[in-house]
This record gives sequence, C-alpha cells and structure tokens, in this order.
Amino acid sequence: GKRDNDLILPINSSLSVTLHQDQLKTTTTAAASRDFTEDRLWLNGEEADVGHPRLQACLREVRRLARKRRGGSAEDAAPLSLSYKIHIATENNFPTAAGLASSAAGYACLVSALARLYGVEGELSEVARRGSGSACRRMWQRGERPDGRDSLAHQVAPETHWPELRVLVLVVSGEKKQVGSTAGMQTSVDTSPLLKHRAEAVVPERLALMVRHIHERDFEGFGQLTMRDSNQFHATCLDTFPPIFYLNDLSRQIIALAHRFNAHHGCTKVAYTFDAGPNAVIFTLADTVAEFVEVVRRSFPPAANGDQFVRGLPVGSASLPEELLAAVVTEPVPGAVRYILHTK
Repeated sequence: GKRDNDLILPINSSLSVTLHQDQLKTTTTAAASRDFTEDRLWLNGEEADVGHPRLQACLREVRRLARKRRGGSAEDAAPLSLSYKIHIATENNFPTAAGLASSAAGYACLVSALARLYGVEGELSEVARRGSGSACRRMWQRGERPDGRDSLAHQVAPETHWPELRVLVLVVSGEKKQVGSTAGMQTSVDTSPLLKHRAEAVVPERLALMVRHIHERDFEGFGQLTMRDSNQFHATCLDTFPPIFYLNDLSRQIIALAHRFNAHHGCTKVAYTFDAGPNAVIFTLADTVAEFVEVVRRSFPPAANGDQFVRGLPVGSASLPEELLAAVVTEPVPGAVRYILHTK
C-alpha cells in the first residue's frame, strides 16, 4: 500500500529477491531520433499507451536528471537532444499482469534503458519507484521525507550469497488478474484495519528478522517467515472491503500440499508465497527440487504438455517412497498446474 500515490511512497518497508534473468526477464529497447514524430511504446509486440502517467513520470524524471547533468559541465558530450521523441519496445518472457511482477521488471528495465540512452548514472531506484513501487525493491526502505528522497532500495546480499536457494513458480493461470495490484492496494489502505496494524506493528520486526535469516542462510527461519507473511498479506486482502480474492482453489491446494510435504519431512523443506495473483512461488534448496517437482507432477498431472511441464533450469528425476506418496499426494487434479518454472 502507498502513503503517497503520486510519488509512489510505501506505507512500510519491504524486501524482495531478484530472479535469474536466464529464466525470467524483461528486455527493453529505447531509441530517440529527430525523425520520430511522436513518442511510441510497444509491449510484447503490440503497441500500447505511451501516455500512461507512470511511464511519463519515469521519462520526465530521467530527462530531468539528464538536463541537470548537462548543466553541470560544458564539455559533456550531449549528442542526444532531450527534445527528440522516443520509441520504446519492451518484452517479457513470462506471463504479464498475472501476479509475476511483470510491471516491476518492466519499469526497472525501462529506467535502466532510459538512463543509458540519456547518459544518466547513479542511484536509479528513486526513478524506478515512480513507475512501479516493486521496480525499485531489494530492501526498499520506506523513508520518512515527504518528498520521497529517502525512499530507496538497498541490497541485502549479492546473488552469490546463497547459491543453493531455488525458486519454483507454479503457473496455475497466465491470465490477467481481475483486480490490479495498484487499485487493490489502495482499497486495502482505505478500508483494512489489519493492513494498518501490519504496516505499523508487524512488518518492521519481520523485516529485521528476515534479513537475519538471509544473512545466516537459515532456510527453516526464512521459509516459515515467508509463508506466514504471505498468509497475512492475503488476510489483508480478505480484510479489504469489498474483499479481494487473489488466491483461488488451486492456490489453496498448493498451500496444503506444501504443509503436508513439510510435515512428512518434519522440517521446512519448501516455502510458498503468493503475490497479487494465484500463481505460487515456492522457495526451496537445490537438493529438494527434484523430489518436490515429482510430488507436484503426481498431485497435478500435466494435461498434454508433459515434456513442457518443467521449464527453466533442468530438474533431475526422483523416485518417491510409498510413505511419502501416501502422506502427501491426496486426490490428483489433472491439468491444474499449467507448468513449473525452475529458476534461482
């Protein structure tokens, strides 16, 4: 939720992981030319509205920084006129607007491309935030200043810090969600007392704890907190009036499956989290991937795309002990999970 919609300032700090670009990425190209007669934007091959206020805010901010930089030094090479119209093309290799952070990836990539085009360097998370709050995240400090200058992202750990950590995205729906994140969050801010309590009392403590779990590579603590926080976020959606339902029956079946799997092992082997959509994001360690993927395959047998069911990083085969099958795999639901994306 936001405390300032124009500057995209959050009501609480937050933390995210960045997924590997070999499997999930946005690719953006930006060009400026004196021959262009108007600004234009293409999203996944189709022309889209370039006048979107958030996109315009990013463009304005990058041009302002470029102007400021050029004012700083007379010998700055400035071949690119700031008055030229701009063409932007952006593509995702994963479903867009389905709760997989496509707008976050898109705006982070857009701001990076624009900064390179205009020769702007330095702290860009403040600019990316204008497009999508999630675009600037790593550990996004809420900040206190009304102008938002201290609402910035900081890295908690580099990608080399926890090499065994793996992510499985269980895609149950690639469709565009019915309630967009931005509209949904604003309704929650306006109507949910639980969201207010969460922002003020719960998140600050959890954030400090989560940073500690990550630094210590403590998967048990990390996994437990990830699931609890996901559940509480979706409780705020239910506490919103009228309520918002991002999870569906299948999401709930995946949650139950994860808990049965962990109970069978007697510890936290997998952890789920759900964004503003029904697709499950499962965190696990490399040595658990093959077994859990086989459990998912048995629980939600692929319809027709058996060979395309697992995408991304290769997954080894696993034979499941009878007692695990009996304890974890209940009534199979064929075709319910469309595919699994394995990344790190």
